[in-house]
Amino acid sequence: MANRNNEDRMGVKHPNQDAPPTTGGNLAGGPPHGGGTPLTFIAPTEFVELPSKGLYYPEGHPLHGETAIEIKHMTTREEDILTSQALLRQGKALNRFVRAIISDPRIDPDSLIIGDKNAVLVAARKSGYGSEYVTKVTCPSCQTQVSHEFSLDEANATDGIEELENEENCEATGNGTFLIKTLPVTGWNVEVRPLTGADEKTLTASVEARKKRKLPEDMLTTQLALFTVSIQGVTDRMQITEAVRAMPAKDSRTLRQAYQRIMPNLDLTQHFECPECNHAGDMEVPFTTDFFWPKQ
Repeated sequence: MANRNNEDRMGVKHPNQDAPPTTGGNLAGGPPHGGGTPLTFIAPTEFVELPSKGLYYPEGHPLHGETAIEIKHMTTREEDILTSQALLRQGKALNRFVRAIISDPRIDPDSLIIGDKNAVLVAARKSGYGSEYVTKVTCPSCQTQVSHEFSLDEANATDGIEELENEENCEATGNGTFLIKTLPVTGWNVEVRPLTGADEKTLTASVEARKKRKLPEDMLTTQLALFTVSIQGVTDRMQITEAVRAMPAKDSRTLRQAYQRIMPNLDLTQHFECPECNHAGDMEVPFTTDFFWPKQ
């Protein structure tokens, strides 16, 4: 991720380089009392590498074929969004925040592939509060909750291309989707696609609706059905949902694992050592409330 102010010095060409510069607001709203130069501040921007490399957006989407997205650094205005009690209650704070920091107004945050959205959130957090991220985690060995510091500088974008090349049972279709072939029990071929911010909303709404109706959770089924485009060539959504519900557990596990390996995302796996039991291993950086609402 390169700061836009360093572009000319580094000789790096970025998407939308010829676009007019972003203008900042006048912090004082005019000349200060007693005269003098008006206080102005132009928020710097940076280009964030997209894990997807723009490969899975449809033609006509602003990010189609783009390898990076330009975002503004956080200001107090964005902090107001993150601390708005009304937006937090409605679950809209993060989405409104992402919309505010993306420089291109044509880009709808709901259309972002999840891995790309994660990259934007991590970059924004680093610009606002730094790379050190301290939060509570649960040791997978002793189950003790401990405070642990992660470094967001260690996050790496993965496009899934190398993983796809090593997957004999998977291939890209060339239409922004992937084919996971021959599940172990049913033998089905399943076409899948990257999930987006809109899919996240659908999943959350489904969970909340079932909770209100006091129905059992079905997050796994809903998620599988959301990213499945077709099964054995069948694209009917009702049939896909019913097939996913009846899918043998071995097939479901195989499908989820393959999906996770080949999807473009931000690798947030880091080393963890438990101070209580000395367990050591890899742990995925969790997105807790400390991420954008640090206590310090």
